[in-house]
Amino acid sequence: MSTLSIRIPDSLHASVKRFSKEDHVSINQFIAAAVAEKITALETENYLSERAQSGSTEKFKEILKKVPNIEPEQHDK
Repeated sequence: MSTLSIRIPDSLHASVKRFSKEDHVSINQFIAAAVAEKITALETENYLSERAQSGSTEKFKEILKKVPNIEPEQHDK
């Protein structure tokens, strides 16, 4: 486990303190969870971006040609 000192505006500190109290977790746990969420979002964005690079418009159009041209069922509208 590492120790990290950060400087944040007083207003942000007050919000962190309030929300961590509402969530019944320590400020450390709250911030660790917030950092984990941000990292997960960035990793997901990178993953999707990499996947998009390997995509092909031609292959996509070929797949779409296989979809039947019918009206959707009532519950799908």
